[in-house]
Amino acid sequence: MSLRARPLLLGVTLLLAACDGSPRAVRNERHDPANSGFPAADRPVATIVSSRWSSEEERDRLNEASKVMDLAGIKPGMTVADIGAGEGYYTIRLGQRVGPKGRVVAEDIVPDYISALATRVVREKLDNVSVRLGLPADPRLPENSFDRVLMVHMYHEIESPYEFLWRLRPSLAPGGQVVVVDADRATENHGTPPALLKCEFAAVGYVQVSMLPMASAGGYMAVFEARGARPEPETIRACKSGAHAKAVTPKPNGAHE
Repeated sequence: MSLRARPLLLGVTLLLAACDGSPRAVRNERHDPANSGFPAADRPVATIVSSRWSSEEERDRLNEASKVMDLAGIKPGMTVADIGAGEGYYTIRLGQRVGPKGRVVAEDIVPDYISALATRVVREKLDNVSVRLGLPADPRLPENSFDRVLMVHMYHEIESPYEFLWRLRPSLAPGGQVVVVDADRATENHGTPPALLKCEFAAVGYVQVSMLPMASAGGYMAVFEARGARPEPETIRACKSGAHAKAVTPKPNGAHE
């Protein structure tokens, strides 16, 4: 069900449904790309080392969040997902930006981060923000809901990018966009080369609509839209060393080439 069809639940409600008191690990469950039907990433995957990219005070001195939200066109009343929300630097500021008529879902795959962020959301009385525990290859977002999906300094940590992006597509509302902020360096060094990023998105049927330098956020900001039919998993081909992927073109009879 779309978030547009029902009110958003407060963060703690979703948290209680997601966390059952079991021991917490860095990732809430392992994922085996070899058995998923999707191609594995042909690149190293960065480890999750911290939910904090830099101090919030330092980031605000650079006006990071405001610049990203301005360039991403985030306005009052929008519905936005913050993927890999961590301690909630963007989540809090997104909640303030979209206002009482907007909605924000903060997603992460680390239960400790979700627990801490839910507490923060309640403390700061952001009734338009909820939290959600995702899976390594599935953000578990409601369909047809989001005007913008933000992924800031975390794309290089996604173990199965093709499956993740494939499962993300239905959550976009008409005209919705995915906004990626990352550093221009190798994935094992906590960045994503822009050509590789564009290639991996293209393999799942996304089109890059802009790429801007973002020095205040440590690299660049890329914006994507989903175009055409979502490709079948078996038609997706992994990108090799940043080479351009061949976009999957649906045929009238439903087959793909």
